[in-house]
Amino acid sequence: MKIHNRARGAISEINMIPMIDVMLVILIIFMIITPFFVQSHIKVNLPKTTSSPETISSNDSKIIKITLTKNDDIYVNSRKTKNLEKELSLNLSKSYEKTVLVEADKTIPVQEVITALDTAKKLGAGKVGISVITER
Repeated sequence: MKIHNRARGAISEINMIPMIDVMLVILIIFMIITPFFVQSHIKVNLPKTTSSPETISSNDSKIIKITLTKNDDIYVNSRKTKNLEKELSLNLSKSYEKTVLVEADKTIPVQEVITALDTAKKLGAGKVGISVITER
């Protein structure tokens, strides 16, 4: 960086290359860290299975997730709702592939899970599924 020129006096130039390098490194760090913050933080004690069911990634953006907690809270895509049918119809209308995955605490009565699956199917979901933890 030139600071002095005898013929013209003081020259002030800012070298932008190091600043751009630092900004790109920060951008890359944020791009790597973001998926860890986006994941759902709703605690659900899922039932366990010993067989290996068909695997569907619950992080897939095409899947609409219904979460039923032991506190009788209902979440649709990590968003708390009182009216499952209304919230689900809004999400299904926005979704191209209409796949619904139900995550329910193992203490939730089966009837509530069946009601959620039935509501999703009634509103036009193409595929419905139940989330479980596989024990190995």
